[in-house]
Amino acid sequence: MEYLTTVELSERWGISSRRIGVLCADGRIDGVIKKGKTWLIPSAAKKPDDARVKTGKYIKEKGE
Repeated sequence: MEYLTTVELSERWGISSRRIGVLCADGRIDGVIKKGKTWLIPSAAKKPDDARVKTGKYIKEKGE
């Protein structure tokens, strides 16, 4: 299996290598391996959907 680093994958996906590191740490990318300080991501990994708030507003539930 071929693995890519966060820098190599950032060029492919068009997002920062820091963001990819956060996605790896959160377990949002399947099959990642951490070797020392480097994340190794399978080359066939799919880019996860952006789950951050898109409206810029945080919605509170009633009773909070």
